[in-house]
Amino acid sequence: MALGGGLAAAAPSPDAYAADSLAENATIEVKYSVKIGSFNLGTFKLTNHIQGTVYRIRGDGRFSILEGLLYEWRGTTASVGRVTTAGIQPSKYSLSYKGGKAVEEVRMSFVRGAVSELELVPPKQPSAHNVPITAKQLEDALDPMSAAFLFARSTDTSGDLSICKQTVPVFDGRQRFDIKLSPKSRVQLSGNGTGYKGPAVVCQAKYIPVGGHRPDNPGVQMLSQTDQIEIWMVPMAGTGLYVPYKVVIPTGIGLGTAVATSFKIAGPRRASLESGE
Repeated sequence: MALGGGLAAAAPSPDAYAADSLAENATIEVKYSVKIGSFNLGTFKLTNHIQGTVYRIRGDGRFSILEGLLYEWRGTTASVGRVTTAGIQPSKYSLSYKGGKAVEEVRMSFVRGAVSELELVPPKQPSAHNVPITAKQLEDALDPMSAAFLFARSTDTSGDLSICKQTVPVFDGRQRFDIKLSPKSRVQLSGNGTGYKGPAVVCQAKYIPVGGHRPDNPGVQMLSQTDQIEIWMVPMAGTGLYVPYKVVIPTGIGLGTAVATSFKIAGPRRASLESGE
């Protein structure tokens, strides 16, 4: 399905998104443990390859209940694009997953920072009860992977709270929403075998539904009203990037968390990593 577009993705400031703020060549690999309360759901592995202004992000996840006896979800997601002085400019995004009996795929293309094509497999028509999404709302939208792992860029590795002073526009193929961030605190992490030791910036996050959602959906209402969403960001020295260390999201059965269990960097510097890791 072709979509209207043509404007570059919105950015807090040109300086924050300067092309030379990223490492010329680097690979960041992070593994996350995902839980609800004390219940372990599974793992998610992120790999971000950076070559000059070009990025290639891939995520692989597996989540299950009772080792897959009751439920199992497996998925792969990827995003390719560029970071320029105009902002983050994704070109391709994909998500494929199998959860229970459901098997679905999402594919998106972008032109000059705007969503230009969308394919859902199997095809699904939006419900008449959903808030419509306009072409204008897709002109500044980022795919979920670009939004999550590239929004925070700074060469200040001491814990730059200014990375939290922004609103990130996201389109996942079905819903268009904003994540409004604000600085909350700065904390010091001791490492604990994760491969990272140093400062972390805690951003409070507000979920703001824009389109594609059903207003009376209990999950949408809960997420849009809560003040418990947090994103902890840590600097990857030598890359110009901050990446998520911890994400906290309330659910109907307890707090959901994704916490990094290991960091690896191949590239210019490893100053933010624990020695010997």
